[in-house]
Amino acid sequence: MATTQTDRVALVTGAASGIGRAAAVAFARQGARVVAADVNQKGIDETLRLLRDAGGNGIGVRCDVAQQVQVDAMVASTLKAFGRLDCAFNNAGVEGTPAATADCTTDNWNRTIGINLSGVWYCLHAEIPVMLKQGRGAIVNCASVAGLVGIKGLPAYCASKHGVVGLTRAAALEYGDKGIRVNAVCPGAIQTPMLDRFMAGDPGTRDMLLANEPIGRIGRPDEIADAVLWLCSDAASFVTGQAIAVDGGWVAQ
Repeated sequence: MATTQTDRVALVTGAASGIGRAAAVAFARQGARVVAADVNQKGIDETLRLLRDAGGNGIGVRCDVAQQVQVDAMVASTLKAFGRLDCAFNNAGVEGTPAATADCTTDNWNRTIGINLSGVWYCLHAEIPVMLKQGRGAIVNCASVAGLVGIKGLPAYCASKHGVVGLTRAAALEYGDKGIRVNAVCPGAIQTPMLDRFMAGDPGTRDMLLANEPIGRIGRPDEIADAVLWLCSDAASFVTGQAIAVDGGWVAQ
């Protein structure tokens, strides 16, 4: 089965850096026309430069996924530019502020849930009707290993990512017989700006992460992008409703 994305239109949120940027460039390298969306305009511009250097074609859209009206406008811009939407990687997310459950602030809870979970639902809400009209489509939501197991000190993040996994499974069951596949990737420790913020320059945190990685290293953004492109390809035509850990074996322990 083919893994190419030639002539398909792929939407990637959180595309200004990290996993989202890697996915946007990977889609472009495989021949897709890419919509790179993020709140960070400077980062979007750099992602567009990289995908064009890779021979790709794409546009940038500034979008805060926590605002439903902006998400709707993002999908409308996609249709205006390219006339269709074949693949979506709903990747935008934040880690929130670490704190135990009783110490997590209401503002941190609302912001983390608003971006990580409500933002994914807003994207699905706008993307699915387009794909229903087309009769096909593939969606990948970015969850986390924190959507599969609990992690101390990250209650809002864990709740949001567990929610993404549940939402993914519900949508997959609802639309599987209508030509739309919905899956999730669950990254482990990946070398991204988010991980840098989590480590906050503390070598001990990095050592701890490495000590808990069966594969012996931290992952790369392109390794998540490869999983996303496979899930969006015809090679994964019988795969839906899955939350796939791409984590070096971390949750297998």
